[in-house]
Amino acid sequence: MSIDVCVVGGGPAGMFAAITAAQSGASVLLLEKNGRLGKKLLITGKGRCNVTNDCNAEQVLQNTPRNGKFLYSAMTAYPPEQVKSFFQKAGCSLKTERGNRVFPESDRSQSVLDALQRQLKESGVMVRTGRVKSIQTNETGVIGVSTAEQTFSCKKVILATGGASYPATGSTGDGYRIARDLGHTIVEPQGSLVPLETAGNDCQSMQGLALRNVGVKLLNPKGKAVYKDFGEMLFTHFGVSGPTILSASAHIGKGDGWKLVIDLKPALDEAKLDDRILRDLEQYQNRSMENALTDLLPRSMIPVILNRIGVDGDLQANSFTKQNRRALVEQLKAFTVEIIGKRPVSEAIITSGGVKVGEIDPGTMASKKVPGLYFAGEIIDCDAYTGGFNLQIAWATGYAAGKAVTLQREK
Repeated sequence: MSIDVCVVGGGPAGMFAAITAAQSGASVLLLEKNGRLGKKLLITGKGRCNVTNDCNAEQVLQNTPRNGKFLYSAMTAYPPEQVKSFFQKAGCSLKTERGNRVFPESDRSQSVLDALQRQLKESGVMVRTGRVKSIQTNETGVIGVSTAEQTFSCKKVILATGGASYPATGSTGDGYRIARDLGHTIVEPQGSLVPLETAGNDCQSMQGLALRNVGVKLLNPKGKAVYKDFGEMLFTHFGVSGPTILSASAHIGKGDGWKLVIDLKPALDEAKLDDRILRDLEQYQNRSMENALTDLLPRSMIPVILNRIGVDGDLQANSFTKQNRRALVEQLKAFTVEIIGKRPVSEAIITSGGVKVGEIDPGTMASKKVPGLYFAGEIIDCDAYTGGFNLQIAWATGYAAGKAVTLQREK
């Protein structure tokens, strides 16, 4: 079979690239190794799919800590506003929630996938199941794509195989091998937007406790704050997770000594917090400290805090000293935990690493090493915070690659 463009990978970037190329007049084959398209897309946003963020291109780049500048051309050419318009026209109504996060009105990621599949069909994209083994080239560039079963002749290939996170959805890093075989440098993949493991047992003893409206600060081994956030987090059997933690994880580098400092009461300064504690102690003066702090803290956190300040939970509230109060305020404003590592890349929402951006044309996503080869989505060494930014990167790079293959074809 001979076609104009072969897209490898049926995730968000691959589907969008295929639709864009086909709508521009190319004959397009989309190859996906899973039995269905968009398997990983269905689990994003806890099954609701955070499609994009309702902001401008510049704000997307500000929320892309790794190689955001590389995305400038693609993001300005296809910003969130156009992504929203695409899905609305494709029959997927959208809504905007806290943090400018855009979701389908149905609250179902299936609605997003349905819209993409309708567009694939209407655009005439051929979809086949097959695991790509290699991309065939000669001295002029790309000439085809080979699966275990057959070879498809084409002069353009868009590689959109994703990263290495959630391997059960098909993101097993195949694209890294294919790109490396063609001479590309692969920046070592690691988890980004990934839960964190913590030292000791404090976090683990609060497993299942979710906190809202807390301040989170990440300190590097030198004690410098490299990231600050405000929002939700979760204590787990291994440490910490939740939106603020996932975004913080994108800033953790190699080496030991990384710490999280959590402000449990960001709305109160130390003086007001001390006044609040005093009122509780007076109101519950005949209770034990373990029971006197229930208005101030979740019950599972009280033993942890008291242990940290060296106070027995059975101590009566009217015996709680000024020094104890001082220590309590300090703990509530700066609950510090030591990070001992990230969870495995297989548990990451997004992968950091991939094809080195210096080897890709930022305007077209074309390989600088192999004529006719293009990249889109998570396989590229770019990643962003939570909030719809990573899917926005998928749409924008998919659009750039899909447009570029047809522009080149017209020439």
